[in-house]
Amino acid sequence: MRTVIAEDSVLLRAGLTRLLDDGGFDVVEAVSDADQLLRAVEEHRPDVALVDVRMPPTYTDEGIRAALVIRQQFPAVAVVVLSQYVEERYATDLLSVRTTGVGYLLKDRVAHVTEFLDALRRVAAGGTALDPEVVAQLIVRHRPDPLERLTPRESEVLRLMAEGRSNNGIVDALRVSHSAVEKYISSIFTKLELPAAESDHRRVLAVLKFLRT
Repeated sequence: MRTVIAEDSVLLRAGLTRLLDDGGFDVVEAVSDADQLLRAVEEHRPDVALVDVRMPPTYTDEGIRAALVIRQQFPAVAVVVLSQYVEERYATDLLSVRTTGVGYLLKDRVAHVTEFLDALRRVAAGGTALDPEVVAQLIVRHRPDPLERLTPRESEVLRLMAEGRSNNGIVDALRVSHSAVEKYISSIFTKLELPAAESDHRRVLAVLKFLRT
């Protein structure tokens, strides 16, 4: 799996490169700023780009702006953004472009090697990966009326969906049966008024409603 890393810290950039190499990823280039990132993505067309939010020269939002450019100009390239803190606006900006092949993780998550690599693979395969802390903060700040119709268990299932978990992942996390998870998700779709339609992906729409409303 071809990967480009953009991280201004020399130590972290080297650590991520070694971690991904050991995890079976092919790091084709590791760079230190947003301009080099965009040049590397255009040159290599990797499967996934791992991007720090804050990079030179101002260390504000260069990384996230570069990630948005990648999402728009190179839609086949998945993007995982790493942030020191939960920055809600950046997460919603990323998801507003397209809801597949995107991740937003806190840097602390790198220490959980297996989970971190699994998240990268999931995003590279077209899925999503949102840090649990990001999801938790969005729940606290955005508690809309439609979500208040959900039971505590349904809310928990939707939270796991927002993290990018598959049905199997939800089964493992909650230790319930596959049929129970399917019933919870069906109920969520009903309560959030998301009827079945060939042109819509209800799982993604439910997560977007959860994040944006």
